[in-house]
Amino acid sequence: MKQNLKKMIGYYKPYKKIFWADMFFAALSAGVALILPLIVRYVTGTLCYKSKEEIFSELGGLACILAGLLIVDLFSKFFIGNYGHVMGAKMEYDMRKELFSHMQELPFSFYDDAKVGQLMSRITSDLFDITELLHHGPENIILSLLKIFGALIILFSINRYLTLAAFIILPVMFIFAFILNKKMRKAFKRSRVKIAGINEQVEDSLSGIRVVKSFANEAIENEKFKKGNDGFLSAKKLSYLYMGSFQAGLHIFTTLIQVNVILAGSVLIALEKVNISDFVTFLLYISVFTEPIKTLIDFTEQFQNGYTGFERFQEIMNIVPEIQDEKDAIEIQNVKGDIAFKDVSFHYKDGVDNVLNHVNLLVDSGTYVALVGTSGAGKTTLCSLIPRFYDVTAGCITIDGKDIRHITQESLRNNIGMVQQDVYLFAGTIFENIAYGKPGATREEVIAAAKFANAHEFIMDFADGYDTDIGQRGVKLSGGQKQRLSIARVFLKNPPILYF
Repeated sequence: MKQNLKKMIGYYKPYKKIFWADMFFAALSAGVALILPLIVRYVTGTLCYKSKEEIFSELGGLACILAGLLIVDLFSKFFIGNYGHVMGAKMEYDMRKELFSHMQELPFSFYDDAKVGQLMSRITSDLFDITELLHHGPENIILSLLKIFGALIILFSINRYLTLAAFIILPVMFIFAFILNKKMRKAFKRSRVKIAGINEQVEDSLSGIRVVKSFANEAIENEKFKKGNDGFLSAKKLSYLYMGSFQAGLHIFTTLIQVNVILAGSVLIALEKVNISDFVTFLLYISVFTEPIKTLIDFTEQFQNGYTGFERFQEIMNIVPEIQDEKDAIEIQNVKGDIAFKDVSFHYKDGVDNVLNHVNLLVDSGTYVALVGTSGAGKTTLCSLIPRFYDVTAGCITIDGKDIRHITQESLRNNIGMVQQDVYLFAGTIFENIAYGKPGATREEVIAAAKFANAHEFIMDFADGYDTDIGQRGVKLSGGQKQRLSIARVFLKNPPILYF
């Protein structure tokens, strides 16, 4: 936990000035809350006993002081609510950018096991809760601690017996909070996992909605969703059971503080050890004292949400990509395209048996080679090894005599084009999808590539031609049309090595 908190605090570094300004204005706001009861004490204990002329002469000054305090508090809260939130949004932006960039570097083996819905939950709702904690957490702590300790000092200066009556409840309250806090953390983490599971189920079902409808399996999908939703509800019920017990318990403790003070104050007034003015001021400060305790109560829920979200964030960030460039990796240029498999064996991460065993294969540049075999024989796996989507278990693969493990991944993949069996098109236009093969390509280059792929004619049959929106994953196109666009995308790239 200590290590995670240290990393979390590190995200404040680029915004230190805004952070400290936020803390400054939080302290000012707390100061205003502490000063107001003192003014009440002066009015009820001193000013009201003066002559009418003296009261009216001092009221103008008091009004100016109160107006000044109001303006300071107003601007402080505006700064916290505006600039503080912007700081939180910027940190969320940084973390989302870092997480997405890291996901781009993770190998195929990670995505073989990962669920898109789970990842979406981590990059959206988890990050929002993290930044809510990063923004509101420090200011709530500063505000609360200043009010609590400031009120404590002032309370003690007013009457130490009343202060003792107020604070005798605190040790029991803190023990109660510590025990419930640990249970809440576990419950909130379980809720995170469940909501991510629901996101996964929704993404999977909606992505395959055409399959669902073609088999008339809407009832089955509803049942699957109900199972996940029930699990989420069960986790939430447990979370709220602990949270409700926590909040109710601390509310009782804060009320007991006030009850103790009222009872003790009544006794002390009877014994003439405290006057009415000090007692009224003390009660006002008890409100100042208990209000930040309630804020800290709310903070515990915010902390559980934010911290469990950060734990899930770090789970992804701590995954080290299995395939990385060597320190002295080279960039290949002027590639001819000679490919050699030398005694290559391979098995997947969780597999026991090899998919490929001692494969030796030579493909000369300028030649065509067809791989023929039954389903599952390893044809796609063999092709996936060339751009290093996976690393060989044994042996090596060379391009123009160079071991591909000694070549940077970017330059290696820039020289390879592939048309996958499962064609993937992005949401957007036909032009954007073809141009994906060569960012910055001109319209003429895109059209030429489409013509080579025999796609130009059907593209021009659409009312908007190359500007036609194809929908999510190209749902508005037929299977053959999607395949043609995928081929055109590779033709536009025009790599030395091409496989289908």
